[in-house]
Formats: sequence, structure tokens, C-alpha cells
Amino acid sequence: MYTRIEQAYEPMSASDFAAYGMQQIAYVKPVDAEGKPAFAVHAADGTPLTTLPDREVAYAVVRQNDLEPVSTH
Repeated sequence: MYTRIEQAYEPMSASDFAAYGMQQIAYVKPVDAEGKPAFAVHAADGTPLTTLPDREVAYAVVRQNDLEPVSTH
């Protein structure tokens, strides 16, 4: 039998949504840097942090900064 459960919540503001995960997540995506393949690291709000030549290095740098790397494409 289906029971409907209603939860009270407040919608997130645009700035709260943009900051969601800022202290936990960094996004890693493949990019082209000066004609060579590279991997860009971005904060959860999309702010570019760095570009590195190798995916494994990018993941290591993210983890060294106590963040969880997440791939994007």
C-alpha cells in the first residue's frame, strides 16, 4: 500500500545551491590546453581551480586537498 509522506522544506536560494558541495566536491573534466589534452579541476560552484596534464594527477591533487573528485564530460 502506498502511503504519502509529506516533508516540509524550504527551497534553496541560488547562492545556496551554487555553494552546495563546495567543501566536499571538485569536478574534473577533460579539456584541450594549448592543443594538448589536459584535465581541468573546478570547484563545486564551477570556479576553475587548476589544469593538470594527467587525470590521475588531477584526482590526486583533489584528494590531497580533502575533496572528492567527480568526473564530468
